[in-house]
Amino acid sequence: MASDHDWSADLIAVQEGHSPVPLLGDDEIRDLLASRPRIALVGASDKPGRPAFGVMSSLLQIGYDVVPVNPRTEAVQGLRCYPTVADAVRETGAIQLVDVFRRADQCEGPARDAIEAGATCLWLQLGIASETAGRIAHDAGLAVVMDRCMQVEHARWSARKGGGR
Repeated sequence: MASDHDWSADLIAVQEGHSPVPLLGDDEIRDLLASRPRIALVGASDKPGRPAFGVMSSLLQIGYDVVPVNPRTEAVQGLRCYPTVADAVRETGAIQLVDVFRRADQCEGPARDAIEAGATCLWLQLGIASETAGRIAHDAGLAVVMDRCMQVEHARWSARKGGGR
């Protein structure tokens, strides 16, 4: 992790469609979410004002199986919170998607964790882009999403197919 890295440059590249890492497009994201992947939510929060809390709440209400991951929290929304993705997998079973609510400079670890866990997708939430984390995941064969919110994307494809869950 280089402290002088310009993380905003990674985000701008993603937003302008110039990411050096291949990212899933709209149709692929729709198909991924429609497959109802089991999600490890890294950076889960027990604080209602945090975006991770709201997104996790929404995903659970929609019917996704979400496993919270945060070493500083014991439980989130009534679910046991695991200190690492590996602990979550070991104790609850396989996950397909690692959804990351961490600063861009802290995404390399979750990318490696996703690989070790056998996940098929690394998802960096809205406002988060890391070329390094994306490259780590992509080079290991994982699909990559950056600067997108799962809650928003689910709503987008649900609306297109006529609503519903």
